[in-house]
Parts: sequence; structure tokens; C-alpha cells
Amino acid sequence: MRLLQRLTEANGVSGYEHEVREIVRDELQQFDVPIVGDGLGSIFGEKRGTSDKPRILLAGHLDEVGFMVSEITKSGYLRFSPLGGWWSQVLLSQRVTIMAGSRKYTGVIGSKAPHVLSAEERNKIYPIKEMYIDVGAHSDSQIKEWGIRIGDPIVPICPFEILPDHDTILAKALDNRMGCYVALEVLRRLQVEEHPNTVIAGATVQEEVGLRGAQTAAYAIDPDISFAIDVGIAEDAPGQENLLHPKMGNGPVITFLDATMIPNIGLRDLVLDTAEENRIPIQHETMLGGGTDAGRFHVNKRGVPSLVVGVAARYIHSHVSMVSKKDVENVVELMVKVIQKLDEEKCKQFLSFTT
Repeated sequence: MRLLQRLTEANGVSGYEHEVREIVRDELQQFDVPIVGDGLGSIFGEKRGTSDKPRILLAGHLDEVGFMVSEITKSGYLRFSPLGGWWSQVLLSQRVTIMAGSRKYTGVIGSKAPHVLSAEERNKIYPIKEMYIDVGAHSDSQIKEWGIRIGDPIVPICPFEILPDHDTILAKALDNRMGCYVALEVLRRLQVEEHPNTVIAGATVQEEVGLRGAQTAAYAIDPDISFAIDVGIAEDAPGQENLLHPKMGNGPVITFLDATMIPNIGLRDLVLDTAEENRIPIQHETMLGGGTDAGRFHVNKRGVPSLVVGVAARYIHSHVSMVSKKDVENVVELMVKVIQKLDEEKCKQFLSFTT
């Protein structure tokens, strides 16, 4: 899990993904494959199998949710704007890193001590626009001396850890460094395993702020089939138990519906059948409150058969998240087996309704 640790502990909020991109680039260079990308910073390695066609896109996304410095007060506090979706209640008293060029500063999202809260404040949901970050500065001039500027990215802090069950991974940014890890591991496996296609595996940028890198990456790569590797919502915590919803540790999650895409039925069924053949447990998800990069991939040019495959994760879009190591390994295994089936004739069957 050293690679996943490096990926999650790297700082890379939307629009500022360079630390994560360099880790992915280092890994791709070990495979001795051509490195391709787009003008926004998405990065992929292209591995040719026994045929140039079909072109299979396998993508995580580099960015994590975070913030940007939006104001510096006279007293030296930082106001901030969210990058990605946040629920304000998870933020107070959390530690963050301010990325000021080559320098990094630790700060804390300030909160009042309970002793001085009024009855009204105790029952109030504190909005992000009223929050501030304390970096220990005493004035705006000191902030300027330190090199912190409006527009600098702000990243949550949470170290990587595997919990005592030896399966539960706790870290920040598993949404979606997990997807980056899977894409790289699949490419690693394909260095020694045959596949009847060309695989372009890596990660996009700016998914959390509107699937932007997915649009430019799909245009640059021009895939015939695409897979977005991302996290789903684990609904297995107290008060959330639902037998029909994904649970951490119960296998890869296939998204049947989200707010941005309905998957190609033929491709979906191929993945489900492959999982059954290889005794890989599968869960399904329908979610109308969000989407993934597949929402852009599938509408590229004339349309691209696409699917979201991932793992159930707890506590995403906060400072900390959890996934099952076993689930991650099963996603890698499933994607390798699926890719080995995707020859040109099979892919034509997914588009048979056009003839």
C-alpha cells in the first residue's frame, strides 16, 4: 500500500494537482509506455496490447476536495472558498495545509470554545462563508511576508493508516486517489498479461468542480470504451443501514444510475458477468445526487460506452475517509479480467443499436 499512501498524502485540490500528477508520472515512466494527456493536466500511460483497437480509457481523478484562500483579514486570518462539495459541519477545528508556492503552512479552521457559545450559536449550522483559518499570524502584513496570497490552495490534513483489522484504510483523498491507484495497478498487471486492445490508464483533473478534465481528456484520447474508477457511498454506519445499498468490504460497486449518466447496458452486463465468472463479489449503486467523470466520457463525440466501477467509501468529502483494501484489490482484478475480453468485435456489439 505504499503507492496508495503516497497518493493520498500528496496535496492536490482541484486545479492544483501537480504533486499527485508527478507521482503518477513517476509510476508511468517505470512501465516504459508513452505518456499522454490534455491541456488541463490530466495524465495517462498508453499500453498497446495485441491490437490498436479498441481504445480503452481507464481513469481515476487526481483532485481532492479542498479550499482556496479568498480573503486575508487585517488581523492575519484567512477566509476561504470551497473547491468541491463540503458540508460545513465537518470543518470546524480541522487542520489544513496552505500551499503558498514552494512553502507550506499549517492552519486550523477556527471555532469558539463551548464555554462562550450562546444558546442560539449552539444550535446553528455554521456556514463556510463565516469560517476562517488561523495560521498563527498577527497581521495581514505578516501573512504577506510569509508569501501566502489570495488564490492559494488549501488542503485537508490526514495521515494514511491501515487499521487493526489489516483491511480498513483510513486516509484523506481516497476520493479519488483510490482510482489513480487502481488505474496504475491495472497497467502494471497488463505489462505481463495479454489484452486484445490498447489501454490508456491514468487520471483526470478537476473532477470535483465539474468533470472538467474528463471532457478534455476524452477529446484528446478519443476512446472507444471508458471506465471511470471512483468511490461510491458506503451506507453501513449506524443510522444508515440499508441492505440494498453499498457496504464497505462487500466488493466492487457498479453504478447503475447517477445524476450524469446511465451506463451502456451491454458493457454493464459484460462487467457483471465477468465478476460472476471470477467469483468477485459485486454491489450496485443508484445515486441521483452526484456524478463522475463517466458523465463526460460517455458523451464524447458520437458517444462512448462507459461505466463507473469503484469501491464503497465512508466519510468522503471530509478530512478523512475509509475504504476496504480487499475491495480495492478486487476492483483491480475485475478490471484486468474485463479488459482481457474487450476486443473490437465485442465492442461493436455495445453499439449494435446504431446499425
